[in-house]
Amino acid sequence: MQMGLEGKVVVITGASTGLGRGIAIKLATEGAKIVVGDLSEATNPAGFDEEPTLSTTQLISRLGGEALFQQCDVTRRGDLASLIEAATQRFGRLDIMINNAGVYRDGKLIHEFEEEDLDFCLNVNVKGSFFGAQEAVKAFLRQGDGGNIINMVSTAGLQGHPWQSVYNISKGAQANLTRCLAIEYGHEGIRVNGICPTYAKTALTRALTDDPDYQDAFSESIPLKRWGEIADVADLAVFLASERSSYIHGALVRIDGGETLCRYSV
Repeated sequence: MQMGLEGKVVVITGASTGLGRGIAIKLATEGAKIVVGDLSEATNPAGFDEEPTLSTTQLISRLGGEALFQQCDVTRRGDLASLIEAATQRFGRLDIMINNAGVYRDGKLIHEFEEEDLDFCLNVNVKGSFFGAQEAVKAFLRQGDGGNIINMVSTAGLQGHPWQSVYNISKGAQANLTRCLAIEYGHEGIRVNGICPTYAKTALTRALTDDPDYQDAFSESIPLKRWGEIADVADLAVFLASERSSYIHGALVRIDGGETLCRYSV
């Protein structure tokens, strides 16, 4: 238990598959107790998950950890309140909240996107993180001994990209939510940070990874010359969840192979 996370109670939204699942499993191997909030307990068959026939909670259990699944639609504040309540009822408290659930829309210029595309990204990416943070802060304040919030943002929250404006807009809002939370609650001992990955191999990027031309072009466009992996992001999340990052606050941590260092075209 090298990261000091043994016994910590972690709620992760969107953790049935992809980055959230990878983070949940990594945290569980460090001894944390995991509460998975998602629309479905099953993994996404389009993803790159290890042991995809097992749910996140089943895999954690097989690894000797403790985990609970709670159905949750992050666009509904009541669902997130119930998710936090389920965590505290089962494990007695909340230590870490990871707002990971997210959606992606791309392939159009700004004037071509429909209102429903914008609403979809704003409702899940922005409202979902906002409601999750609200409910976590309430729990932390009741407990009176601080807490830790990690928002899954994106390099899309740090810069513009073509053909995905509705996604970038939502991630920009999520980045500023992270900053505002850090300013308002740092004095309460509540740390807040954001993780900003570039493309990683998950169900959200399956269409891109299945296109060999795009896959190769993207790899060549960044200094490290490869796509991100779920394990890369999970390792960073564990660090930010631990006390080893105790003086990192309000940061938007890039994990992008150098993507944001230079302009590129794909």
